[in-house]
Amino acid sequence: MRLEPIPNPTLGRQLALPAAALAATVVVASLLALLAGANPFAVLGQIVTGAFGSKFALLETLNRATPLIFTGLAVAVAFKAKLWNIGAEAQLYAGAIVAVLFGTGMLGTPFVLPVSAALAMLAGALVLLGPVLLKTRLGVDEVVTTLLFNFIMLLFVSYLLEGPMKDPMGMGWPKSEALIKEARLPRIAEGLRLHWGFVLALIAAIAVHVLERRTTFGFEMRAVGANLGAARFAGVPVNRVLVQTALLSGGLAALAGWSEVAGLKGHLSQDLSPGFGYTGIIVAMLALLNPLGVIGTAIFVAGIFVGSDAMSRAAGVPTYIADMLLASALLFMVLAILLTRVRLVRG
Repeated sequence: MRLEPIPNPTLGRQLALPAAALAATVVVASLLALLAGANPFAVLGQIVTGAFGSKFALLETLNRATPLIFTGLAVAVAFKAKLWNIGAEAQLYAGAIVAVLFGTGMLGTPFVLPVSAALAMLAGALVLLGPVLLKTRLGVDEVVTTLLFNFIMLLFVSYLLEGPMKDPMGMGWPKSEALIKEARLPRIAEGLRLHWGFVLALIAAIAVHVLERRTTFGFEMRAVGANLGAARFAGVPVNRVLVQTALLSGGLAALAGWSEVAGLKGHLSQDLSPGFGYTGIIVAMLALLNPLGVIGTAIFVAGIFVGSDAMSRAAGVPTYIADMLLASALLFMVLAILLTRVRLVRG
């Protein structure tokens, strides 16, 4: 048996295989529910209802989706150029640190939000700049360096929260001083938890789509990702494109941390992110690295987590089913994408 490329996959094949992947994911979720001693139809129904069945549930899902859109975009941009950024978690925390640093009264109030957002993006970009320079200058594997930066950043955040940034009035779990009112993102509507960070994430997705499809840089980025050798032979400045891609990717991931602090939490704590940076990889892969597709997949993934929390309370099924569900969805979707482009033949 061998794999044979399919030059022009039919539309039916492109639609049927991803649909089959989603169906297989549902089957896996049902089996997991059975193993947990619950009715699979009830469990799936409670996940959907818990994520989208009420105004409160929907808004919680969109809140959870906001940082996932940013980290999904960060990963999608980097992976499109074959720059394997596994460090979105570190870049997220860099943005969160800047949000607190400049949002507790250091900056003048009229411009604190746009300035802190810009500085957060700069911080996230600089975090990724080191690994990409090591890659382009010395050939160091960016998977290793970006992954290690996640642990370094978490330790740095722990130091800050136990020292320079610790809230002097805080009790219990270490956290930073709260942001001033002018440094907080306003709510979309009074009395709702959903903040304008979600709208900013949507704008970012549209902007990245336009950048990729309508600009010279976007073309060069896609060319480097498609075939680095051919791009270099055609005169594309590969190293410069990789550095620019890294700056954009790191800046987008940093906005996830900035929006969580400025829009939702109001302070920095070590558990600010339950793995948004890593989950962004799943979001980007399920979206096939499409910036607009990231919006839908981020809401889908957020819905699974929010719905699983509600399902666990109602049915007594562990929330870990959400992790298994996402892992299954990713594996089946990757397989579907592969089989869309190639077929198994004898010989």
